[in-house]
Amino acid sequence: MSDLLAIGSSGLSAYRNALSAVGENVANADTPGYSRRTVRMQAVDATGSMPFYKDQVVFGGVETVGVQRAWDEFKAAEARQADSAAGRADTRQQWLGAVESALDDGPTGVGSTLTRFFASATTLAGDPGDPLKRSQMLTALEDTTRAFRSTADSLSRVSDGIASAAKLDVDSVNASLAALYNLNGTIRTASPGSSARASLEDQRDQLIDQLSQKLDITATINGDGTVSLNSASASGVSLLQGTGPGFVTMNRATDGRLAFTLSIGGSTTPLPVGSGTLSGYADTASQTADRRAQLDALGADFVATINDWQAGGIDANGNPGADLLSQAGGATTMQIAVADPALIAAAGTDGTANGNLIALDGVRASAGLEDRWGGIVSQNAQVLASAKSEAAAADSWRDFSKAALDGVSGVDLDREAADLLRYQQAYSASARIIQVARETVQSLFDALR
Repeated sequence: MSDLLAIGSSGLSAYRNALSAVGENVANADTPGYSRRTVRMQAVDATGSMPFYKDQVVFGGVETVGVQRAWDEFKAAEARQADSAAGRADTRQQWLGAVESALDDGPTGVGSTLTRFFASATTLAGDPGDPLKRSQMLTALEDTTRAFRSTADSLSRVSDGIASAAKLDVDSVNASLAALYNLNGTIRTASPGSSARASLEDQRDQLIDQLSQKLDITATINGDGTVSLNSASASGVSLLQGTGPGFVTMNRATDGRLAFTLSIGGSTTPLPVGSGTLSGYADTASQTADRRAQLDALGADFVATINDWQAGGIDANGNPGADLLSQAGGATTMQIAVADPALIAAAGTDGTANGNLIALDGVRASAGLEDRWGGIVSQNAQVLASAKSEAAAADSWRDFSKAALDGVSGVDLDREAADLLRYQQAYSASARIIQVARETVQSLFDALR
């Protein structure tokens, strides 16, 4: 009779735990990073000896072995790789799009204003003595310098934005590494198979996921539940050691290019990033620096070309042409150097009133300034188109791999409803066993009266 009571009591305890796990799953069905819980149970075998009979094994009820997370480490590793690739691709697409906007190939952009300037010179060549046409040419030249400055400023802001966003992600990486190191210590002391241990493992995997989105890592789960992290791009570079977490530093060059270093265990080493958002920031920072250098070179050549052309002619006052433009540094410093339209050297040295203006057509063709600008815009457009294709493919991979992982670790409410009914019935059956045992004992007492 005592065995019957023990069987019923063990069932009540085990299925109560199972119902609690179902309730926790339902409550956290929409919680990011939550992995489905199941309660592992096993039969309790009771061995005993009875007089005149051989030793036998009898059923002694059921017991809870522990709480188990629904998790697949291989699917998780693939999901992290896909998330890292998507982080790089999405970052490149975002900031290369910002570079395209900064280049501004519209009516007020460098290309359009260059064309209008040369067109105004052609118009002036038809009537070089017209003060209005001279003013229009000088205004067109000023518009061109303004376009160069605006484009250079916009590219500079994009470069600053990339650096600021990258710094935020670096700070997030360092915070996650520190939190993961502290969590490793907590997991070591948590009882395996407990609900608290499962919650800690959820937190651990969430931190690993956050890190994998920002840089390419290899995560190894140790036997005690702790995690070891290594760089996937640099062999032998550890991001998390037993003595402490690594610390990532961002270094920015004068032209805006980015590089990263890792300090850990008293040493500092370069940290290459082949994937993740940090890789995307490093790549777009380099692309932006290239565009800025190309714009500065184009601006310097434009200033030199126009000033050289101007020096070859005679202005309206009969003097050799003085510099029309100045540029102390990059394109952001380009300025128009004269305010008087009469100083445009329209005449040739041979006395032809429009001789120098006519020569400007040849200068325009040989310098190829407009074609070079078109090349800058086209080059960035090609890189951006490639980035968009990469982002579309990476996003599809990420969605597929996360769906596969969610199929293992996610909460299916229909399944939870079925488990709820099953465990409720098992709980009721255990309660019925105890009731039958009580009624049987009561019947025996009544029979002895």
